[in-house]
Amino acid sequence: MLTSLVLAAALQPAKAEKFMVSSPEPLATQIGVRILEKGGNAFDAAAAVGFAIAVTFPEAGNLGGGGFAVGLTGKGERFALDFREVAPAGAKRDMYVGEDGAVIDGLSTDTHLAVGVPGSVDGLLELQAKYGKLKRADIVEPAERLARDGFVVREYMSNGLKASRRDFERYESSMKLFFPGGEVVKPGVMFKIPELANTLKLVREKGRDGFYEGVVADAMERDMVANGGILRKIDLRNYHAKWRKPIVFWADGVEGVTMPLPSSGGITLAQTFAFLDWDYLRGQNQNSVGAVHHLTEALRLSYADRNAYLGDSDFASVPAEQMLNPEYLAKRRRQMVRGIAGKSTDIGAGLPEKMETTHYCVVDGEGNVCAVTTTLNGGFGIGAVVPGAGFIWNNEMDDFTSQPGTPNRYGLIQGEANAVGPGKKMLSSMTPTIFLQDGKFWMTVGSPGGPTIITTVLQTFLNSRLWGMNIREAIDAPRFHHQHFPDDIRMEPGFDAAVYTGLEGMGYALDKRTTKWGQAAGIMRMPDGSLTGWFDSRGDGLAAGK
Repeated sequence: MLTSLVLAAALQPAKAEKFMVSSPEPLATQIGVRILEKGGNAFDAAAAVGFAIAVTFPEAGNLGGGGFAVGLTGKGERFALDFREVAPAGAKRDMYVGEDGAVIDGLSTDTHLAVGVPGSVDGLLELQAKYGKLKRADIVEPAERLARDGFVVREYMSNGLKASRRDFERYESSMKLFFPGGEVVKPGVMFKIPELANTLKLVREKGRDGFYEGVVADAMERDMVANGGILRKIDLRNYHAKWRKPIVFWADGVEGVTMPLPSSGGITLAQTFAFLDWDYLRGQNQNSVGAVHHLTEALRLSYADRNAYLGDSDFASVPAEQMLNPEYLAKRRRQMVRGIAGKSTDIGAGLPEKMETTHYCVVDGEGNVCAVTTTLNGGFGIGAVVPGAGFIWNNEMDDFTSQPGTPNRYGLIQGEANAVGPGKKMLSSMTPTIFLQDGKFWMTVGSPGGPTIITTVLQTFLNSRLWGMNIREAIDAPRFHHQHFPDDIRMEPGFDAAVYTGLEGMGYALDKRTTKWGQAAGIMRMPDGSLTGWFDSRGDGLAAGK
């Protein structure tokens, strides 16, 4: 069954009449399909896929991280669920800055001080409890079984572990699990994670108390104390996911439903769409000089605002409504240059003064849609497996502004609104998004990739809407990225040489990459009502349905 699904996905987008799942890991996709076959809905399947990738996709699937979910019910309700990590109560504003005033390299990325309070378990349980149809045990048990009975290691997983060996070597628990006898687990072997299975068993039996209380919480605190971390059991006990009002915007007559703060993705995406000249873009070819130029200048404006103003709106005064005000957007749009490269030094924030992640999505036969982006931040987080619990710690604290004006691991230069603070959520770029046409589901897409997530969603939409690509073509097409600073256009391989020449002739600095980024997952409804889905060829995932 699995072999045939993989072969079909390698040749063409998956097609289905009733429901569709697209995830970064084939076993997780199959679990989502089985949940739907069993009578569960999109939200049951999304939670089950989330727990499954915590076992089979350790690079980014997680119990020790967090994320966002955006949903559309068959009755037309739109919702957003925030299960982003938070800073522990012991966090301090300048905890990553040395006596000389400089950021201490590696402290916010490679140590236990980099860990935010995990939100994935509470978030997935909350999503399923409110909108799902099945029992909690139905959702958690498949992942528990995979961890206990084992699964066959794929080449993608083995290579990822091998590439991150230096991170794992700092921690005995990680080496014991992933490098038994000093060698990385090989493709084709049966891999079991009994400690993670025990953690999932407790979640299945006790719900959130199986993770945020009891022996698992004890194990987390014990590991933190042993390694100089500040997260404590009181932080775990106090963590709760939050339901938020999604951002709704319009793009060329299509309604978009996406994540609000503490995701920067929704506001930045909505602003970028508002800056576009749709008639001009229709006259350009996809990934042409004119199209890349116009989109870059729109992104320059939106990322300038993002980096200056956005943060956790529960703690900082964030001008989100002003940033999406039509009058402000129209005024801001007039700053876009045409025909030459703009300069980020000339474009600041517009208001007056006052990569590693993963994405999956599910569509069911009842009209329910769920898009979930979840993360550890860096690939495999800090590289530490929690002894006795079997999952990997995140390094999300690096998404805060360690020091205003100092770039984070993604090169983003951010403002005071995103400064470190106890109980505060770090700004994210995750952008799970659902698009509707004439009030009905049309497409959902999201991706990992740090700040490139926003531009991946943007370009996938435009590839389909303006340039007529199917879901596979729209996702697999070469991408580019601009984020205000550094002031260059990052470009994947695959662009025509004439595009490079044309953009350089306009004055742009180009960062021509030899590798690609992101692993988008998307599902689209066709005019006849059938579904088509694809998982990015940049990754090793699978879209499948029935």
